[in-house]
Amino acid sequence: MELAHSLLLNEEALAHITEAKRAVFIFEWLRFLDKVIIAANKVDVKEKQKKLVEQLTGLISSSPGPPTRKLLAKNLAVLYSIGDTFTVFQTLDKCNDIIKSKDDTPAYLPTKLAAVACVGAFYERMGRMLGSSFPETINNLLKALKSAESQGRGEILLSLQKVLHGLGGAASSCHRDIYKNARSLLTDRSMAVRCAVAKCLLELQNEAVFFWTTELENVATLCFKALEGSTYGVRVAVSTLLGTAMATALMPKQATVMRQNVKRATLEEVLELMATGFLRGGSGFLKSGGEMLKGASVSREVRVGVTQAYVVFVTTLGGQWLERNFAAFLSHLLELVAHPRATQTHVEAVYSRRCVSFALRATLGGLLGEKAQIAAAKEICLAISKQMKAVEAVVNDPSGENRTGAADVSASQHVMVCALKELGSLVQSLSCYCVPSHPGTIWFLETVTSVLLHPSMAARLAAAWCLRCVAVAVPHQLTPLLERCAECINNLKNSPEAVSGYSFAMAALLGGVYQCPLGIPHSKGKMVVSIAEDLLRSASQNSRLSLPRTQAGWLLLGALMTLGPSLVRYHLPKMLLLWRNVFPRSQKELEAEKARGDSFSWQVMLEGRAGALCAMRSFVAHCPELLTEDVIRRLMTPIECAMTMMSHVPAVIKVHGAHLKASAAMVRLRLYDILALLPPKTYEGSFNALLRELVAEFTLTDNSANTTTSLLRSLCHYDDSVLMGSWLQETDHKSIEDQLQPNSASGSGALEHDPSSIYLRIPVGEAVPGPLPLGVSVIDASVALFGVVFPHVSFKHRLQMLDHFAECIKQAKGVRQQAVQLNIFTAVLSALKGLAENKSSLGPEEVRKSALALVMGALDNPNPILRCAAGEALGRMAQVVGEASFIARMAQHSFDKLKSARDVVSRTGHSLALGCLHRYVGGIGSGQHLKTSVSILLALAQDATCHEVQTWALHSLALIVDSSGPMYRGYVEPTLSLVLTLLLTVPPSHTEVHQCLGRCLGALITTVGPELQGNSGTISTIRSSCLVGCAIMQDHSDSLVQAAAISCLQQLHMFAPRHVNLTSLVPCLCVHLCSSHLLLRRAAVACLRQLAQREAAEVCEYAMSLARRAGDGKDHSNINLNITETGLEGVLFGMLDRETDRKLCSDIHDTLGHMLSSLAVEKLPHWLKLCKDVLAATTEVGGTVASDGRRKEEDEDSEKKDEMDDDIMFSTLGQDDKSKPSVAPRWVTRVFAADCLCRIIHLCENADKAHFDLSAARVAKDKNPAGDYLVLHLCDLIRMAFMAATDHSNQLRMAGLQALEVIIKKFAAVPEPEFPGHVILEQYQANVGAALRPAFSPDTPSDITAKACQVCSAWIGSGVVSDLNDLRRVHNLLVSSLDKVQTGKGPSSQLYSESATTMEKLAVLKAWAEVFVVAMNIKKECQSKEAHDDDDEEEEQEERDERDILPPDSLMTLVQPELPALSRLWLAVLRDYALLTLPAEFSSQLPPEGGAFYTPETIDTARLHYRNSWASILNAEALWLSSTGFGTREDAPEVKAGPFKVPGVTPVPSQNPQDLVKDRLHLLLGISIEFLCFPRAEEPIEDVMSCLHALCTLLDSSAARTHIAEDQLLAVELLNVLHRLLLTRDPPSVQLQVIAVVQKSIRAAQEHLESMRVGFGSTVEDAGDPGTLLGEGGNTGELVPGNSLVFAAMELLVFILVRHLPQLKEKDSDTVRQPAQHLSEDSSRLVAATVTALAELPSLCSPAGSMTILPTVLFLITGVLRETAAKTSVPTLVSAALQGIKTLLSSPPARVQKTQTQWSALVRSSLATVLEYSQPDVSESSADEVSLLTAITLFLLSASSELVGVSVLQNGCFDRFRHGLNSTEPLIQARCYQLLLSVFQHSCRSLSVPYIHTLAPVLVEKLKAVEHRRPSTPAELQAVQEGVKVLESLVAMGEEHNRVQLLALLVPTLVSYLLDEAAFSSAPASSKGLHEFALQNLMHIGPLYPEAFKTVIGAAPELKTRLESAIRSRQANSKANAMARQPQQMVQATPTIKLKTSFF
Repeated sequence: MELAHSLLLNEEALAHITEAKRAVFIFEWLRFLDKVIIAANKVDVKEKQKKLVEQLTGLISSSPGPPTRKLLAKNLAVLYSIGDTFTVFQTLDKCNDIIKSKDDTPAYLPTKLAAVACVGAFYERMGRMLGSSFPETINNLLKALKSAESQGRGEILLSLQKVLHGLGGAASSCHRDIYKNARSLLTDRSMAVRCAVAKCLLELQNEAVFFWTTELENVATLCFKALEGSTYGVRVAVSTLLGTAMATALMPKQATVMRQNVKRATLEEVLELMATGFLRGGSGFLKSGGEMLKGASVSREVRVGVTQAYVVFVTTLGGQWLERNFAAFLSHLLELVAHPRATQTHVEAVYSRRCVSFALRATLGGLLGEKAQIAAAKEICLAISKQMKAVEAVVNDPSGENRTGAADVSASQHVMVCALKELGSLVQSLSCYCVPSHPGTIWFLETVTSVLLHPSMAARLAAAWCLRCVAVAVPHQLTPLLERCAECINNLKNSPEAVSGYSFAMAALLGGVYQCPLGIPHSKGKMVVSIAEDLLRSASQNSRLSLPRTQAGWLLLGALMTLGPSLVRYHLPKMLLLWRNVFPRSQKELEAEKARGDSFSWQVMLEGRAGALCAMRSFVAHCPELLTEDVIRRLMTPIECAMTMMSHVPAVIKVHGAHLKASAAMVRLRLYDILALLPPKTYEGSFNALLRELVAEFTLTDNSANTTTSLLRSLCHYDDSVLMGSWLQETDHKSIEDQLQPNSASGSGALEHDPSSIYLRIPVGEAVPGPLPLGVSVIDASVALFGVVFPHVSFKHRLQMLDHFAECIKQAKGVRQQAVQLNIFTAVLSALKGLAENKSSLGPEEVRKSALALVMGALDNPNPILRCAAGEALGRMAQVVGEASFIARMAQHSFDKLKSARDVVSRTGHSLALGCLHRYVGGIGSGQHLKTSVSILLALAQDATCHEVQTWALHSLALIVDSSGPMYRGYVEPTLSLVLTLLLTVPPSHTEVHQCLGRCLGALITTVGPELQGNSGTISTIRSSCLVGCAIMQDHSDSLVQAAAISCLQQLHMFAPRHVNLTSLVPCLCVHLCSSHLLLRRAAVACLRQLAQREAAEVCEYAMSLARRAGDGKDHSNINLNITETGLEGVLFGMLDRETDRKLCSDIHDTLGHMLSSLAVEKLPHWLKLCKDVLAATTEVGGTVASDGRRKEEDEDSEKKDEMDDDIMFSTLGQDDKSKPSVAPRWVTRVFAADCLCRIIHLCENADKAHFDLSAARVAKDKNPAGDYLVLHLCDLIRMAFMAATDHSNQLRMAGLQALEVIIKKFAAVPEPEFPGHVILEQYQANVGAALRPAFSPDTPSDITAKACQVCSAWIGSGVVSDLNDLRRVHNLLVSSLDKVQTGKGPSSQLYSESATTMEKLAVLKAWAEVFVVAMNIKKECQSKEAHDDDDEEEEQEERDERDILPPDSLMTLVQPELPALSRLWLAVLRDYALLTLPAEFSSQLPPEGGAFYTPETIDTARLHYRNSWASILNAEALWLSSTGFGTREDAPEVKAGPFKVPGVTPVPSQNPQDLVKDRLHLLLGISIEFLCFPRAEEPIEDVMSCLHALCTLLDSSAARTHIAEDQLLAVELLNVLHRLLLTRDPPSVQLQVIAVVQKSIRAAQEHLESMRVGFGSTVEDAGDPGTLLGEGGNTGELVPGNSLVFAAMELLVFILVRHLPQLKEKDSDTVRQPAQHLSEDSSRLVAATVTALAELPSLCSPAGSMTILPTVLFLITGVLRETAAKTSVPTLVSAALQGIKTLLSSPPARVQKTQTQWSALVRSSLATVLEYSQPDVSESSADEVSLLTAITLFLLSASSELVGVSVLQNGCFDRFRHGLNSTEPLIQARCYQLLLSVFQHSCRSLSVPYIHTLAPVLVEKLKAVEHRRPSTPAELQAVQEGVKVLESLVAMGEEHNRVQLLALLVPTLVSYLLDEAAFSSAPASSKGLHEFALQNLMHIGPLYPEAFKTVIGAAPELKTRLESAIRSRQANSKANAMARQPQQMVQATPTIKLKTSFF
């Protein structure tokens, strides 16, 4: 392939390769040339042009295939347009000669077609440059057209289209000729030719004026004829032609009109013309007279085509035209559906209605903005009320003369259905916008409800459906509407229409409840039941009303069931009773019944039973939870009775007449429906009778009509749609194209066929439920039930049935046989599917044989759908039987057939059979047949004579490739080369073949898979073949083939992303986004979604480049692209407004989501602008462009405005509309944009801190102006959230409030750099207040108020607002809601269900709780601050006045007044929550009347609301209780003052405060422990934190501590739960909080122990000392896990330590010791707290108990010390460890003999451990000597008695101190001196003396040495000073007679520190300091020991002289100095003394 990439064709290489590959090589070269010739240098091109032209024209005659000729023509044309045009005419003549040639052989055809293609391309590219040569060319083509075969005709017409396009108006002389020659071909038998003619004429109408003036009628007639017998492609092409021609006739283009004086057509004329097609079809006007009488109906294809033309017509004229002319358009469409020709039979009428509805929906839904849609809805209302008036006039006309009136009434029903259906759709898409802003009834409700009294059932149902749409769109109307209907039923009980209409409406409304999350009040259910009961009871009173009342009663009960189990549970007993009473109780009654009754009573009875069964079915479907064994048993009684009754009905019908047939069929339908939902085991006994009925039903035994089931499609595999044509379901025209499908009444769904569908869920993808006519529905139901029952039937019966089927097929003839066969096959498929799902087998040999014979017979059936079904059945049988031999037999049969058969039918059927076999048994099961299957199918696929065989063979091949997986790898190359060959040769008109080739290619790519990334020769060949294949398909004209190409490229991109060229793929996808084919748009978006996941930036970049190219280049002008500066994202947002397909929309959402995640942070302004533009589009703007207002706002420069005006002047509306997005973004899109806004904020949060820091952002922006930060756009963010939060649409309000909350939380702490002390959000107070206020208005739905409460609490708690008055505004909103909670909304005003009220009340209480918690925290902080800052009080005061900050408890002052009420409400919530969290088995303990805030009916939904709010409330209540001593202080006054009573919370007066405290404590603790036991992963971490905070707060109160300590098991349980929490939750905040709780629990236990000891001590004075036995461990010291608090605490604390310091658990011998690790700040705080808690534990134990745990505790603490005492260590941690050691040592266990020895051993071994790891040589590098020395000193001081005389330890200590003294670091020396001092001064002489003896000499040496190395830094100076102090204290301790010797050491040392005068002046500061210090001390010592001092001084005269001179120079210094220095010296000295004493 690489060789093909050259500018000239590489002829050598071409000669070397095989014939088969040449075509591919040439195509690849042309592809390369196509890309390169545009980019190449013009000079190069001109040089090689001659040779290139030769090569290319040479290819024309080499008979190229379709894709090659297309590229060839394109390249030649481009070459001439870029290079010289000298030889263009020669080439043109050459082509013309080829076209003229008389050679008609098939071999010469490709050459002719290539020449035709070249001519077309030349003119399209160069147009008028080719001058006057065109008449000859055109004539030449037209001549050829007459004699050409179909492929040639198609190609010539497409060339003519290009010629016309290129020449434009210049070719007007030939227009008539072309028209005359082409028009007859509109009815060509080849569909491809019809499409080509339509495209050619469409091009012609652009310039040829006669086309849409004089010839318009003829054109219309031609189009109608062309639509007869058409395919989907033809319908699309012809309707486009017809619609565009009509639009042009109405509003011609300016230019053409200016050239010639044209008479325009009027709207009436145009519409009239189109109506003839709709009503009369293609029969013309003259011939229709006779047919009118015969009543032949219009061909359906014509009607569907004309409907599409209406849509094209309106779309071409644009949205503004529709807005202006909507009334005329609407009345025209409604007249169509009222015309008797459109409604000759019921099914025809339904079809016509569907067409009209489609035309309305496609135009109104897409082209009009929200405001225009409201106007349209008003227009529809007028039409409805006008019709209704006419109907009322007829109905009320007593004389009855008005016979035409009756016809009017029946016609009016169809008008009503269309109008109401569209009104419903409009209302649903408008949502809340259809409600006026002031609350009141909706303007059109009156009109709609009036139709409920229409005499026709269809109209009544349509009105009911419309009301359901209203209720779903505007949920606050649901309850009032229900009440209104109930009232009307009661008032108009005697009008059959009213009973029927209003019950339909109620049923519809009840059915819509599930779409309204807020529901309806529970009492409405009771109301419905009573109305229904009443109707059923009174049905027999009046025969005129019997039927309507019976039907209405059961319909209402059926609808009630959709409300779900929580409501139905209450009415179930009554329902069971009603059901039982409808049916006879016994066989005897049944028999008796047969004899009685007339035809009317039988009809009523059958309808009643059908209704009862329908209600049962609704119950089983919607309340599966209530289906207990017992209920099923009770349901089975009436059901079995109904089954028995079925057998009697035929006899009854014989007696009473055939009009009972419909009612009987309805009973059967209901019966089959409910049985299909129940487990088959329950009705095993009735299988025989049931199966007889079912089989009779679908084999049409008693049915003279040839009705077929509609289920076959859905039971066949989705992938087979290409063979069955059912891909039509995937187009934008699905709803009307369904009419043309082959099965009975397909697409004729309508509500009146089955009224119960008005309350059922709507099937996915449909706008309105459309049940099929009864005849079809019954057969469908029987087939479905057959599939359910078959797997449970005995083999004998299976055999009988299968044989019976064969017999039935044999008996029937002709059309009937087809129908019977279709039904039987559907049933068999259904049964096989059931077997597969149940994993059961088909049965023994004879059953299989019978089944196989049935299936094999159908493989040769001429009907393709049957062949499909047979293939599918064969595959499913193989799956169910699952035996290799059986599969082999089936495969072999097909092999033999395919080898011998020559006819199309059997070849297609058996090739599919092979594919299905592989599909269902998979690669492994059918591996041995793979080779044969593949070879046969490859051979069949090459059969160019029959394209149907090719299609089926390729489809099967694709199935085999798919299912074989890697086993197919060996066949990939031959298959791939076949696929390529076919792609290059099969004519494009055979689109099915190309679609199957696409499937094959996709399957092959998947098979090769990730190997495609490789670089080996074979792989790169495979890869390039795949790419060539994709390129050919991308260029195909059929959109399905293009879609296949895209999905192949998508696969390739998944496996080998580097090899897919995005530069060409992305622009191609962008173009497809505007395609008119749904499947192509889907494929394009799906592909973009995958690309955006990996390479979003590139995708957006290439899309923009396409927009730029479209702007520059001429060649792209034909693409209608909407990419503007908003890029691809903007286009996708725009698509969201237009698209209705769910899959497509969800893919667009995902694509935008991926782009957002990758790009939003880098391109912040772009994305924010996108969201802002979408959100800013208000509904106030008209249907077209969103933004006159916005244009003013951004106030663009005036030049642009002028340009705009000019544009508008010179173009008509039609074009102007295309250039801009037609409609303002709809609310759904705006909601998505608001969600995007929140996502952008979250993405920025993870990206860079500067996004939330204004000063940092400004600095960064200065450094890099290209960067952008979120905080700089805060104004926009607030504005967007504000716009959304104050919109009409409830969904958008929710999204806006959510965004506002996110913004508040993220930006609350961002400071405002210009105004220190203020935050940036302060300036937006007004906006936030204004956004919140509307959410608290009385008519706001509960969910919005609930959300707003959350935002309120976030805002108040964020601390943004500093002014009390500003804060009050938002605070007042909460106060008003609290009043609502307290008074409780009156039942009269209740619109939503009780759980909505629960949600709102809990949200309010949660918001208050959050505010209270914040207020308490502020108060606490202030109190702790005040404690610190008592001194600076005055300054504080002044500062505060300047900065006008909130006084600390101002928030508290706002909350305080509400607290007494709040605390009780909170307690009530917690009580409810505690009850609701009980497991199901305790449900009997729940209070029957519900709780304070929930009713028993809504208990399930209420649980969710409680789960959202309990945590904050728990925290608040705990704070409140602990701050008021558990409410005991508040209770007395509170009870009196209580202004309201919360149900269930009235305090019991007799309770004493103690019990009250206990109750409340247990409630709070219970909730917390229950939650912490098992917090589910999805619970937010905030809940866990709230819960822990609450526990902490509780333990702050002494009452709670007492209770917890008294009930030790409770505390143990708490600690165990916390331990478990730590195992599952990681964040440090959680762990710290857990430790806090543990510490407080320990403190509680300590206090309790203390009080007990005190109490114990005071009572028993003399009895030994039993107090020591108090504490855990008793006498034995055993701690029982599970009962011991100490043990539980140890477990938890050890877990934390080991988690953060894993080295603790290593044994020393294991590893070389790691250096101490550096912990994060969080971890070190955590470990410090843990150590502190550990040290407290022994105090809880008895002496024996403490000896149990001390070894562990000491080991851990010394271990922590070892791990953390490093030079870089965190002081908090080390000091905690030291403090812990001190705590332990200073409270030794009571001196009991037994423990004493253990204690001594423990202390010694601990010290030994410390000594061991502080060995100088080991820890030279990292250990922190000071800490270790401190630890050693602590041991010596606190546990002196245990350590005296242990020489080993003593020597170790000596070593450490010696090492410390000799340290080079002055700080260590200094600390060492201090520690030594404390040891020397220890009261226990036996401890201190050895240390003095050993270490004092070292000390003296050190101090002596200082004379020669004077200190140079303050630290060194301090070290010396500390040393001197030690020496001084030794002097002081010495006895009198040793004093002289001691002073003899001290005084000379000090004197040696003095400097003489000369040296002093030049000495450094530290040295001077030493001099001063020495002098000071000497002068201090002298007076202390005068005698000894004199002796020493006297002994050495030089000492005396130095001392004297120093004193003299001191005095010489000013006295003032001396005075000043003296007191200072004193001050310094005191603290050091204090420090020393603190160690004792």
